[in-house]
This record gives sequence, structure tokens and C-alpha cells, in this order.
Amino acid sequence: MDVDELLIRYKAGERNFKGANLIGGYLYGVDLSGANLQGASLSEVDLSQANLEGVNLKEASLNGANLTGANLTGANLSGANLYEAKLTGAILDGAHLKMADLIDADFTAANLQGANLYGAYLNGTLLQGAIMPDGTIHE
Repeated sequence: MDVDELLIRYKAGERNFKGANLIGGYLYGVDLSGANLQGASLSEVDLSQANLEGVNLKEASLNGANLTGANLTGANLSGANLYEAKLTGAILDGAHLKMADLIDADFTAANLQGANLYGAYLNGTLLQGAIMPDGTIHE
């Protein structure tokens, strides 16, 4: 499946794209709210400014992905690989990041309020100005 096919099927009402391979795709500003992308290959994909509210990205590969300004409110990113992903200014309010690989990811000025980071790998993660799960701003 390529990006065009995914968007056509999403527009037609389909939401199950489990295991999709969209490596390097351009999805700037798209609305994929409520989609199931569990285990999808989304490395190096551009999802900046995308609406991913409530999306299931459990165990998805998002290494090197651009999620700048994306809305990931309530998204399930448990076990996802976000190595070196860019989430500057992203909204992750109430997102599930349990056991996610966030190594060297950039969460500068992101909203992580209410997010579950239990067991997440945070080595090298940039959090400057991010709103943390407890509501404090990381210095």
C-alpha cells in the first residue's frame, strides 16, 4: 500500500491499516484520527501537523519520522520505535508511550500532559520546554 491508497481507503471509511508499509511517505497535515496503524512501518515518514488523535500506533516503527506539531492526543504508541523522531510542539496529551523507544527523539515544547511514559527509553531525549505528564514544564 502506498500513501495515495491509504488516503483513498481512509476517506472511504476504512480505518484498519495494521502493518502498513509507508516508509518515507509524505503525509503532512493529513487527518488519520482513529486509524489502526499497529505495527506499521512509518520510518522517515512526514506526519508533521497531522491529526493522529486516538490512532493506534502500538509497536509501529517511526524512527526518524517527522511529527512536528502533530496531534497525538490519546494515541497508543506503546512499544513504538520513535528513535530520532521529531515531535517538536506535538500534542501527546493522554498518549500511551509505555515501553516506547524514545532514544534521541526531540520532544521540545511538546505537550505530554497525562501521557503514560512507564518504562519508556528516554536516553538522549530532548524535552526542553515540554509539558510533562504531571503538568510541569521541563527546563
